[in-house]
Amino acid sequence: MRLTQLIEALPGIISLSGEPDIEISRISSDSRQVTPGALFVAYRGVGVDGHRYIADAVRRGAAAVVCEQPVDNPGVSAIQVADGRSTLAWLHAAWHGHPSRSMTVIGVTGTDGKTTTCNLIYSILKAAGIRAGMISTVNAVIGDETYETGLHTTTPDSADIQHLLARMRDAGTEVAVLEATSHGLAQHRVTGVAFDVAVVTNITHEHLDFHGSYEAYRQAKAMLFRSLLQNEHVGVKPPLLCNVAKTSVLNGDDGSYAFLAAIPADRYMVYGVDSRDPCQAGGEHPAITAPTTVLSAMHIQQAPSGMSFEVHASGDVFVSEPLHMMTSLVGRFNVSNVLAAVGAALALEIAPAFIEQGVAALAGVAGRMERIDRGQSFTAIVDFAHTPNALASALTTARGLVEEGRRVIVVFGSAGLRDREKRRLMGDVAAQLADITVITAEDPRTEDLAAIMAETAEAMVARGRIEGRDFVRIPDRQAAIFHAVRNATPGDIVLVCGKGHEQSMCFEDVEYPWRDQDALLWALDRLMGQTDAPPPYPLPSCDQ
Repeated sequence: MRLTQLIEALPGIISLSGEPDIEISRISSDSRQVTPGALFVAYRGVGVDGHRYIADAVRRGAAAVVCEQPVDNPGVSAIQVADGRSTLAWLHAAWHGHPSRSMTVIGVTGTDGKTTTCNLIYSILKAAGIRAGMISTVNAVIGDETYETGLHTTTPDSADIQHLLARMRDAGTEVAVLEATSHGLAQHRVTGVAFDVAVVTNITHEHLDFHGSYEAYRQAKAMLFRSLLQNEHVGVKPPLLCNVAKTSVLNGDDGSYAFLAAIPADRYMVYGVDSRDPCQAGGEHPAITAPTTVLSAMHIQQAPSGMSFEVHASGDVFVSEPLHMMTSLVGRFNVSNVLAAVGAALALEIAPAFIEQGVAALAGVAGRMERIDRGQSFTAIVDFAHTPNALASALTTARGLVEEGRRVIVVFGSAGLRDREKRRLMGDVAAQLADITVITAEDPRTEDLAAIMAETAEAMVARGRIEGRDFVRIPDRQAAIFHAVRNATPGDIVLVCGKGHEQSMCFEDVEYPWRDQDALLWALDRLMGQTDAPPPYPLPSCDQ
């Protein structure tokens, strides 16, 4: 591709030197991957300044460089831009011919529930006969193929995002559903994606180690909603869905509501649980002048096998009768996730019957309140809950499922080199909602595991919990899970939280293979005398 074609896609160009009409063979922000004819993009990263490697990139054959600061005589064409990360994303979008402009794109962000909501939306689209694709932190679905997106993944980088979207376009995809994490938004991994519908699940305490403050974290989430009108009228959307208004789907029960509702959109879908006017629940109702639909969940019935409820719509909406939801998902938080998916579907004017079918068709999501059954006398569940809010939701759901007199036993840890405040907050949650807590490892990385666990234990003691009676500390996660199942009695619930769909656990800087599902299966088989095999995933010593 010619450099001139790539330059046309770039906002924020400060200066251009050298010959622009040259052929570019590839785009790279890693000088070690530069080959002759490449365009090298330098930017100031978290720990590395890419400008230090411009000379190395030129030595390796770079034909041009993009930089955020003036570079003296680089010897090749140079483009100075305001933001290198953003520019990199736009370059990858242009390299693949802006694939998102050929389909309707739904972006889903939030602290908890993103993956479940993406899967609900995707299931609804399939029920409606729409050619759909999905990119989540668990996998990517393109046509009839499913691909893993990684182990400890957040949103894939901009090169992978645009490559996957290009494959969707080439497969005839009409609607793409894209999970957008705060890291992915802040680091411009989804910049250049022409979103049509933006969905939020909630915004609670998470990732403050990266963002620095809750306000910065919230601002990162808001980037998805601000991008809606920035990409207005760009490209040609498919005929089936060409009239989709730029729509914000907001959680009226969440504290983020008023903040996000102040960001302009062509249309709003506002949802809430057990509320006729969910707009009021998240704070003062901002003055929205665009068409707004309010979705409320009513008559919620919960059982261990799933839930049923009605969705009532009011305001600017083409449906007049309640939608009847039947889902195998459990927990009040999943009522909210279903409402978010319904809002996205109604933004595309999908018929209520298809919405109902799609919600009912989703059997579950890997690592989200996933039951592990070996015929034991108690319920064993794996869940991804790794934030205070998610842990509270999972434990509240478990409490609603357990019979009177039976116990909820939870196993969880807190990650090293991440938001430290969570360690205390999650201990506080467990002290209030669990009967027995097993504090263990969850990706300690280079931190002292004993110190991490101590912060959680201190929070539980402050709540009046007694170590040895109400909670224990077991560093080895496999041993912790076995301790939980060994102490479970008939009718109890054992809830293993924090890893969910993930397939590795990090000690120091090494990712060791790990799946909570397999660890729990082994513990159950060992408990019931069905195996003498060693644990499936040997880990480094946890005696820290």
